[in-house]
Formats: sequence, C-alpha cells, structure tokens
Amino acid sequence: MQVLAFSTTPSGGWRWRIVNYGGEMLEESRGEYPTIAAAVVQGRERLTEMNVQDISRMERSFSRGETDRRGGSA
Repeated sequence: MQVLAFSTTPSGGWRWRIVNYGGEMLEESRGEYPTIAAAVVQGRERLTEMNVQDISRMERSFSRGETDRRGGSA
C-alpha cells in the first residue's frame, strides 16, 4: 500500500490518497491539509487504522523480450 499526496485546488491545499500496488484507490481524504507532509502523515495514520493487507499484484507494462512503445527492447 502507498500513501500519496496531491493538490488540485488553486488554494494549494493537500489531500491524501491510499492506493494498493495494483493501482486501485482504496480511500481518499475529504479534507485538505496545509502542507504535503501533513497530508502524508494523516494518510499513513489512516492506513494504520484500516489494518488491511495488500494482496494485489503489480501489473507489468511489458515483459522481457517485448519492445516498449519507443521501439527499444525491454
């Protein structure tokens, strides 16, 4: 699980989001925090409260032997 912080408002307030390694969002804060650090701290506290285990699998964008979109090999 990962906690990330983002800001989309002109006021510059920060929110946290909890996502699993499969890229699925599990929860997002409703309120805003004054700094990115404050948002991450609160998100980590919420993750601890949730007491969940991530059983998702990280998807690979390509595997060995395939080429990436730029034409190079993986």
